[in-house]
Amino acid sequence: MPDSPLLTYRVQGMDCPTCARTVDGALCRLPGVSGVQLNHASQRLQLTLDEALTSRTRLEAELRALGHPATLEQGPSGSPHPLTHGPAWYATPKGRLLLLSAGSVGLATLAALISPASAPVAFSAAALVAVAPLARQAWAAARRGTPFSIHTLVTVAVVGAVLIGEAAEGAAVVALFAVGEWLEGFAAGRARRGIEALAALTPRTAQLLEGGVLREVSADSLQPGQCVQVAAGARVPADGVIRAGVSSLDNSAVTGESMPVRREPGAEVYAGSVNGEGVLEIEVIRPASDGTVARIARLVEQAAQDKAPTERLMDRFSRLYTPLVLLAGLLTAALPPLLTGAEWLLWLYKALALLLIGCPCALVLSVPAAMTSALSAGARRGLLVSSGAVLETLAGIRTVAFDKTGTLTAGHPQVTAVLGLAGLSEDEVLQLAAAVESGSTHPLAQAIQAAAQERGLHIPAATGAQTLGGRGVQAVVEGQRLSVSSPRFAQTTVEISSELRGRIAALEGAGHTVSVLHSDTQALGVLALRDQTRPEAAATLARLRKLGVQSVMLTGDNARTAAAVAGELGIRWAEAELLPEDKLRIIGQLPGPVAMVGDGINDAPALARADASIAMGGGTDVALETAGAALLSGRLSGVAELLELGRATLNNIRINIALALGLKAIFLVTTLLGYTGLWLAVLADTGATVLVTLNALRLLRWRPREEAA
Repeated sequence: MPDSPLLTYRVQGMDCPTCARTVDGALCRLPGVSGVQLNHASQRLQLTLDEALTSRTRLEAELRALGHPATLEQGPSGSPHPLTHGPAWYATPKGRLLLLSAGSVGLATLAALISPASAPVAFSAAALVAVAPLARQAWAAARRGTPFSIHTLVTVAVVGAVLIGEAAEGAAVVALFAVGEWLEGFAAGRARRGIEALAALTPRTAQLLEGGVLREVSADSLQPGQCVQVAAGARVPADGVIRAGVSSLDNSAVTGESMPVRREPGAEVYAGSVNGEGVLEIEVIRPASDGTVARIARLVEQAAQDKAPTERLMDRFSRLYTPLVLLAGLLTAALPPLLTGAEWLLWLYKALALLLIGCPCALVLSVPAAMTSALSAGARRGLLVSSGAVLETLAGIRTVAFDKTGTLTAGHPQVTAVLGLAGLSEDEVLQLAAAVESGSTHPLAQAIQAAAQERGLHIPAATGAQTLGGRGVQAVVEGQRLSVSSPRFAQTTVEISSELRGRIAALEGAGHTVSVLHSDTQALGVLALRDQTRPEAAATLARLRKLGVQSVMLTGDNARTAAAVAGELGIRWAEAELLPEDKLRIIGQLPGPVAMVGDGINDAPALARADASIAMGGGTDVALETAGAALLSGRLSGVAELLELGRATLNNIRINIALALGLKAIFLVTTLLGYTGLWLAVLADTGATVLVTLNALRLLRWRPREEAA
């Protein structure tokens, strides 16, 4: 076993960034602990542990002391640790605190009713017993580098209340705080289940087909190359390719597509999709751990962990905020009596209330709770976002730049005309062009190869193939260096007659893309291709205009074809005949913030330069490496949906911050004026925390405007 194994834990009660920061501060002080990664959205802790310096037993004891007991999910062997469902609510730290505080206050109230004279002692005992777990956690956090925690504030306020003779209010404060903490955990669990529900889309078992015999196996055991049978109405257990059978598949839970999609042999299918009317035989191409659903769940979980700018701002603010609240409480208790001779107990009471009002939980939670819910809601519709920062950027987008081929168009062009030159026939031109394009995956290249195959032409071998960066493709075929390039680039290499230029112009004016086959000395042929615009393209651009977003088309295609496509879609701004460096330059000149939409592979410089980049995902291998967001279903309407989701998230965050600050401001004023006391002051934080979390959970039910209307 390695000296420093990687461990993964599920940490109870880690429901907000403040909790995660406390855990992080404690673990980073332990010798032998490194690579600490915390995700409060999933309650997951990952770290590398050198047990020669710190044992696993001590590590887990440290977490328990902080009030966050942990359960091992994955051990040194790398195999998942067998886990049962999470503990019942009353067995969690927050559940036990709620029962303890409620029971203590209940008993104290009963004692006060039976013997009113015993009320001060009864409520003092109740307050101190109920606050004891919080005091232990506050002390443990302080010893481990986090002296200014919410538990510190509540402990000081409750003990102070007992000392000044307000024990009943102190007990009520603990009880209300416990209720708020439990509700916060409950609401956070709802958001967490939104992410975990993604993994539940994949069935637990599969019907493995071996030697014509079916047997039930665990879906997690499936390996690439194995074949499974999926009955009508059943879920696909793993990503695969259909080998036999025809059916319609409902991908709505994976990609967000509202209508079932017909699939035939050779088509790729996603794990979690629901099979329609036919029986399918599917060859597994990815294990369950690397399937589409598993990858989406990991992406959403990672995205929830990456902080947005607003969240980072709130996080930095909270680090200074709590010490300032303690200082403000001290000044509130001391200055009025010292400067004006006011009553000490009165201002000490107000200072204790100020400590409760100043708890930062609601503020700190306002951003990540909304981000987690939004990322989960987007993923369920096939809208994958790599981080909260990207989602926040999408909310402010003012210009969207679209690549043409495969983005605004369907990406399935067809050869519509072939013209032979220099004594070559149409078939010879198509044959040579297909050979040159044989190593390319560009949609135009694939269209040329498909046309040659349809005619039954033999495609000769090509060597030394290279892509000429937005100009064309070059290769050596039958001992001759040939190129398939744009007319604009071909003219810089060979002579194009005025008659041929006229025929090319006519084709381009009709919306065709024209490629020229040529050697180093002469033009050998012309190929015309046409790609239909996506059915939803015009509607998507209209939705963007309603959002106040300008659309721009950037393409390496000729100006006439670009103008034809732009006119069909109602795009007023189109830039054509662009090289990759031209697109990069134009992205920097567009009114921003700018989003670039492409295939995530081509135009990588422009995607990287844009404020937000969106990849069109036509399959399961979504290029999030080059794009901050991806449309898993490949639906262009997802661009508008991403912007709407970003704006809905930002509006939710603004409401959350307003709720948190507004309640604190109201209770601050009423407390200083003497209208509210300790037990109501605690609502300024616990109540705000619950409201903020419940408001964030509304995003789990988010729908695009077109559907909500």
